[in-house]
Amino acid sequence: MMRIERNHRGIVKRALILASYPDSLVNFRAAFIRRLIELEIEVHVAAPNLSQSIDVKKHLCEMGATCHDAYIKRTGLNPLNDVVGLIRLMSLFRKVQPNLVLAYTIKPVIWGLKAASLVGVEQRVALITGLGYAFTGKATGLRGFVQKIAKSLYKSSLKKASLVFFQNPDDLEEFASTGLLPQHIRTEVVNGSGVDTSNYEHAAFPSNATINYLLIARLLGDKGIREYVSAARKICAKHPHAQFHLVGGLDTNPNAISEEEVNAWVQEGVLQWHGAVDDVRPFIANSHVYVLPSYREGTPRSVLEAMSMGRAVITTDAPGCRETVVDGDNGFLVDVKSVDQLVTAMERFILQPELIESMGQRSREIACEKYDVHKVNKAMLKAMGIIKE
Repeated sequence: MMRIERNHRGIVKRALILASYPDSLVNFRAAFIRRLIELEIEVHVAAPNLSQSIDVKKHLCEMGATCHDAYIKRTGLNPLNDVVGLIRLMSLFRKVQPNLVLAYTIKPVIWGLKAASLVGVEQRVALITGLGYAFTGKATGLRGFVQKIAKSLYKSSLKKASLVFFQNPDDLEEFASTGLLPQHIRTEVVNGSGVDTSNYEHAAFPSNATINYLLIARLLGDKGIREYVSAARKICAKHPHAQFHLVGGLDTNPNAISEEEVNAWVQEGVLQWHGAVDDVRPFIANSHVYVLPSYREGTPRSVLEAMSMGRAVITTDAPGCRETVVDGDNGFLVDVKSVDQLVTAMERFILQPELIESMGQRSREIACEKYDVHKVNKAMLKAMGIIKE
C-alpha cells in the first residue's frame, strides 16, 4: 500500500488528474488545477501524448502542475493496448504516489480507477462527463458490442471508486438503474465542468442584418450535426440571408462524420465549416443563436460558453442538454433528431428578432448563477473533503 501524505492543513497532499485528451486539461480543468495549487496541493496531470502537446504542457507547467504521459488509447477496442495502458498507469501512480486520483472520460475512468485501486491510492474519484458513443443510439452491431464492453468495464471499475461525480441527474439514474453503479458508492451531481464567466464575457451581437447560427462540436453524428444541416437547408430555402456556421475537428470515433461529407455541405453552400479552433470566443461573438442538437451530453461545455457570452440556445430535450435551457426563457428545447422542430425554433428568431437579445441576456444570467466554474469547483472540492466551506 502507498503511504498517505497530507500537508499541514490535513488536506490531501498530492493529486493526479487523468484525462484522455491533453487539451481538455487546459480547456476544462485549468481553474480546478489552479484552485488545488492555491490549496497547497501538489498537482500532477496525465494524458496521452501530453509531452508532444507543447503549448498545453507549457501552460500546465506555468500553472505549477507536473505533466506526465499516459498510455491510453482514447478510442479503440484492442484489449492488449488497454492491458498495457493499465500496467503503465500503475507504474505512473507508484512513481507519483498521489493521495487522490481524479479521472474523467470513459477510458481514464475505467483504467485509471482500476490502476489506482491496485496500487492503493487512497481517494479514487471518477467524473462522468457524458455517456458517449456506447450509450446513444440503438444497441445493435458495433455500437451494441461496444456498449456491452463499456458497461461491463464501467461496472467493474466503479466498484473501486470512493466518489463518482455526474454532470446531470439522468446519467446518474442510468448508471444506478442498470446496475453499473454499486449502491454503496457515494455520488454527487454537479453542474457540468462550469464556465469561466469572466473569460467568456457578454459579447455584442454582430452588426450584419442577417442571423448567424453556430454549432461547435467534434464531427460526430451523435452531436446532431446532420440534423443541423438538414434544418439549415430548409431555413435557407425560405430565408436565404440566414447563415450557418460549424466549428469542430474531425474525429476517430466510429460515429465520426467524414471530411468528404462536411466538404460536400460546404460546396452545397448550406454552411461554413471552420474546422478545429483554439479559441471559440470569436465565433460565438459572431453568432446570434447557438444550436446543439445533440443526442445526449454530460453537460455541454460549448452551450455554457455560448450562454456566458449572452447567446440564446436551441438544444435538445435530452440528458445533459435539457438542464441548460429553460424552454421559452433562454432558448428552445426540441426533440432529439427532429429536423422540423429545429426549423421551427430557428425560424422563431428570424420572425421575432427581439428574442435574440432577451433570451441571450437570460442565458448570461443563468450561466453566472448556476454554471460559474468557481461555484462548480467549490462543490467538487467540498464533496472530496478538500475544503469545508
